[in-house]
Amino acid sequence: MGRSSTPGEGTRPRVRHAGQLGWDDGLYEDAPKTEPDSGASRRRSAPADSGHRRGGPKKRGKKGKRRALRWVAAVVALLILGGAGAGYAYYQHLNGNLKKEDLNIGDKKMADHKANSAGQTPLNILLIGSDARDSKENQKLGGAKDTFGAPPLADVQMLLHLSADRSNMSVISMPRDTLLKIPKCTDPKTGRVYPATTGLAMTNETLGRGGPGCTVATWYELTGITIDHFMMIDFAGVVSMADAIGGVPVCVKGNVYSHTRDGKGSGLKLEKGTTKIKGKQALQWLRTRYGFEDGTDLGRTHAQHMYMNSMVRELRKGTKLTDPGKLMGLAEAATSALTVDKGLDSVKKLYDLADELKKAPTGRITMTTMPNVYGTGVNNGRVLPKPVDADQLFQMVRDDVPLDGKASKRKAPAAKEPTSPDAEIPVSVRNGTRTETEYPVKGRASAVQELLAAKGFTQAAIDAQNTDAAVRTGVLFPSVDMEGNAQAVAKALGIPLTAVKKSTAVSGITLTVGADWRESGDYKAPSAEEKTPDSARALNGDDEGACMDIQPGFGF
Repeated sequence: MGRSSTPGEGTRPRVRHAGQLGWDDGLYEDAPKTEPDSGASRRRSAPADSGHRRGGPKKRGKKGKRRALRWVAAVVALLILGGAGAGYAYYQHLNGNLKKEDLNIGDKKMADHKANSAGQTPLNILLIGSDARDSKENQKLGGAKDTFGAPPLADVQMLLHLSADRSNMSVISMPRDTLLKIPKCTDPKTGRVYPATTGLAMTNETLGRGGPGCTVATWYELTGITIDHFMMIDFAGVVSMADAIGGVPVCVKGNVYSHTRDGKGSGLKLEKGTTKIKGKQALQWLRTRYGFEDGTDLGRTHAQHMYMNSMVRELRKGTKLTDPGKLMGLAEAATSALTVDKGLDSVKKLYDLADELKKAPTGRITMTTMPNVYGTGVNNGRVLPKPVDADQLFQMVRDDVPLDGKASKRKAPAAKEPTSPDAEIPVSVRNGTRTETEYPVKGRASAVQELLAAKGFTQAAIDAQNTDAAVRTGVLFPSVDMEGNAQAVAKALGIPLTAVKKSTAVSGITLTVGADWRESGDYKAPSAEEKTPDSARALNGDDEGACMDIQPGFGF
């Protein structure tokens, strides 16, 4: 995969040589690339805080204790294998394997999750695949010698959402060719500030702007979905994990060889039907564009979904993990391969997280791709979030609506009683109606302030100093004692309670008029239709019949 051009910013053409590969095999050989802020150059192909939040692992009852016993059993196995001292030393060794980074390095603090009436909160984890060539193993697997040591790219990005009641899991992949605005990020190690992009930029560039915390900040900016953790893996990690699992079954509808005459392609070579792949072959599958479907990043993303669903099914069979030696091998591979946020800084925390994730059965796991449309002109060959469809998918995740279309056990947001009369509730009103293509609507904050005053909120005032764009209208409050008052503001305007959230980014109740309320009149809440858009290409975790279509010209 490679670096892309950023419309509106300085670019110059660069050409990738044959054999230079990223997570994908380089679809757009002649597309221009953007110079990274650091000045480092890659000749690669284009299109190409911390801590647990609410909703993380909770204390468990009897069932939870039985799961905890399994954890104890694993530790006991280590003790038996190497003696008490060696077992503890190995546990500490695994903790030391983990690399830790800040969760969010953007300026905008993420709002807290909205708990349902049972006090349950969802769990959102951003999975990142890095193309870093910062080790001998990654350099051997990734090729492209002229990119060794260059800023990494977030070439795989998947948001995993575990429902508040733990009954289902949804995954949204963002194609690496996606163009969007990247917010301001500050590298926590060097203090370097990366200004917000003035135009559209490739989503995979976020990783090189201070680390995975910038990728998290960008997702939050686009989707409004609060992210609790991230987990990042590199080339070598994919290979070691696939080996430790014992292989993952995948299917192709015909013989496929991902290779072109001029040396492009992942090198994947499989015969028609189902094959169990591991090691380098697993990495090739995850990187393949040439040979799958129409040869674009979208086909590659669909193949990744098939792989992940199959991997989960294999792990849940448990047959590979009964041998203590294999269990240790998986633990070693997993901890060595991962970079995590500081809220997941120990093996015990990772275990607790895995314990939460496995509560959702495979039949309730839904893989999707962010609905998108191809760009035109200078953006040709890249994709942008598809209007309506993309935000509908994001809204369903924000509102904890299952993407598989099945009935949810979720409970409605808890309603709180206001602690003050309407006339005594101060409200700051901001105009966030600016979009990527339109200027802010003049006077919207004033109009809504007057609307609030007419409904009895006479202390509503305009905040003209904060005019950051907001896709959605929402109400933020800084402390739990203000939640009832904030909900009263929302109810008066017809804003759903799911849009009322606690955030330390504000000092008082703050109403931001978003791009969904550019017109005068009452607020019209987004469609409550609970249907995953067809353009998201939903794939169920139990679908063992999923099989990749082969791109014409890549058979053998």
